[in-house]
Amino acid sequence: MKILGIFLNFVFTVSCGPSVPQKNTREVAERKKECQLVCGACKPECNSWEYVYYYFGANPCCVVREYKKPIINKITTKLHQK
Repeated sequence: MKILGIFLNFVFTVSCGPSVPQKNTREVAERKKECQLVCGACKPECNSWEYVYYYFGANPCCVVREYKKPIINKITTKLHQK
């Protein structure tokens, strides 16, 4: 019975999850992957034509702003001929 208790104690202490350094490394890798999925880049500083998607650690994820074509409303008038 003691052996079973020691075995269960070992299983529960080991299976609690990854250690803190492994967890941080995995989170950084996931954040970099998310940044690449939105066509961004992890840089120390964003340029003026980019916006900060999110921060991870000390570096921001910089994403290029989309160019939106200006909307021009065309005014059409009908001339009545007499």
